[in-house]
Amino acid sequence: MKRRKIKVFVDFDGTITLEDVGEAIFRRFGNAEQVKRIIEDLLSDKISSRQCWDELCDSVNFINKYELDEFIDLLDVDPSFIQFVKFCNQNEIEMVVLSDGFDYYIDRLFNKAGLAGLKYYSNKLFVDSKGILKAEYPYFDVDSPTSANCKKNHIINHSSEDDYTIYIGDGNSDKEAAQYCDFIFAKDGLARFCSMERISFYPFNNFIDIQNKITELVNKKNLRKRHQAQLKRKSAYMAE
Repeated sequence: MKRRKIKVFVDFDGTITLEDVGEAIFRRFGNAEQVKRIIEDLLSDKISSRQCWDELCDSVNFINKYELDEFIDLLDVDPSFIQFVKFCNQNEIEMVVLSDGFDYYIDRLFNKAGLAGLKYYSNKLFVDSKGILKAEYPYFDVDSPTSANCKKNHIINHSSEDDYTIYIGDGNSDKEAAQYCDFIFAKDGLARFCSMERISFYPFNNFIDIQNKITELVNKKNLRKRHQAQLKRKSAYMAE
């Protein structure tokens, strides 16, 4: 059987992890009322993702780096994701993690889970000598306000018209990026968005569901691309 060329793009917070790590950090160390309002403003499209992160960082007056590390160590990657990584490697399926969160905790959690070296793109977070959180956005695109790390651009840069692209996500930062992929696995906020916009998707609870479905896709004689995704990618390729 000829193996299809499949590329998988995966969100991090709340998708790979059992809870949204970035949000959990600011709820723990930031001003609770401020954090609640900022997140509500993001979800109602009053502010961009980058504005959200900057305001969340400002909500933390001081943070002890060791306490931050200890808190991150209490959180976990979904165990079914570890198995999914092995599945992708065994089947020569390229996977790229696209996070609108931060490298600081992604590196720590991947190391803890034995996944160091897994390819990912994210924003950057630092704790300076005064205990102040500083964020940087190396992949910011002003035309993509829902994700400070422009996930759409990474998908375009890491795929071609010959590839069959899959997106896996759960939230606000996935809304734009998912539309550029042929097959969408969605839950929570992304699933609600897809339903409202009449975008086809496959619901999932964990990566076991995803692995089983991708196995079906791999064994299909013909993988049908999603027409609207093809149009969006074609437009993006022509704009380059």
